[in-house]
Amino acid sequence: MTNGYELKRISSDSIPAALQKAERYRIINDPSSAESICLDVLHVDPGNQEAVVTLLLAITDQFAERPAAGDRRARELLPRLEDEYKRLYYAGVVAERVAKAHLRRGATGSGELAYHGFREAMDWYEKAAARRLAGNDEAILRWNTCARILARDEHIRPRAEEPASPGSE
Repeated sequence: MTNGYELKRISSDSIPAALQKAERYRIINDPSSAESICLDVLHVDPGNQEAVVTLLLAITDQFAERPAAGDRRARELLPRLEDEYKRLYYAGVVAERVAKAHLRRGATGSGELAYHGFREAMDWYEKAAARRLAGNDEAILRWNTCARILARDEHIRPRAEEPASPGSE
């Protein structure tokens, strides 16, 4: 029950169409609707991996609004991913999107927080790349994106007393 409303259950036959709709909502920048659909799917099919991934991404799409709460919620989904590569890769996606949320907020210390987020993401992407299937370079592409962001933005740095990690330049 949600605020006195009994949620309605979707049929298992509607799951493929519901997941397509959730992806469309993400594309049109309505991640809260995508999140709701994924929760409905997972209520019927708790192990649905596509729904877990789409839910995780829909949550990270909302980081600009509440990054700390979203970060926790997204990370709680990672153990539900059955494939180790995907757990590592999406852990990197979560860390990278948290870092980007810090940059957009621009608050005091956001450059330092973003730096640590990008470095964490790069660590996850390296672990994922070591477990990738032939022809799947998405973790390498994400690692390179983080490296380029760190290289071009002089505000994304660790505290002065902290040495920068090798390879981040």
